[in-house]
Amino acid sequence: MSSKTSQLPSLSFEQAFVDSGSRFIIGVDEVGRGSIAGPVAVGVALLDFKEPLSPWPESLKDSKLISEKTRETIYPDVANWVRGWAVGMSSAQEIEQIGIVGALALAGSRALEELLTESTLRSEIASDGVQLILDGSHNWLGSKAMGIAVVTKTKADRDCVSVAAASVLAKVTRDRLMVELDASHQGYDLASNKGYASASHIEGLKKIGVSPIHRTSWLSKII
Repeated sequence: MSSKTSQLPSLSFEQAFVDSGSRFIIGVDEVGRGSIAGPVAVGVALLDFKEPLSPWPESLKDSKLISEKTRETIYPDVANWVRGWAVGMSSAQEIEQIGIVGALALAGSRALEELLTESTLRSEIASDGVQLILDGSHNWLGSKAMGIAVVTKTKADRDCVSVAAASVLAKVTRDRLMVELDASHQGYDLASNKGYASASHIEGLKKIGVSPIHRTSWLSKII
């Protein structure tokens, strides 16, 4: 198998839980964890296996493996393919107050609450079963998973379609916000670096100083 093919996600991991009795799968992934500015975002994508799923968008992969242009192109198709989705965020101030792990859990809980707003969907999930797949090796959702069973999987964003979908939805949503923030926090090149520690971002910090959207405690080795 080529490296290109091996990076294509599938439903094989999800299918094992469906075969065990879960009608619904929720893929979960975070973006912006290593950024020095802006929020951390958690995307959730819901798949409903009551009927056979239609083919997912051909270019869907872990958001890190596809270009910004491709992510923007497939974003509406991914959003329409899943049964439901949401993106929750935690601000730089919240990251400073409760730490990155706490902020991830808070953002994840916000995404799940938005996803499960519809009472009919909550009833269907309660009666027909749901499994949450979380990218990584650590269950940072913890008690914020709203009572839903959580399984962690390293590189789930690469291997699992549900998590790849959550990855793309979260990445595009957060990137668009960072472009908006660039207009109100000029000088850091946020539209280009999306809050990560690029050379232009560091140069802006040295010239302008820290803004309210920066994770101040993360900057000690930079400025």
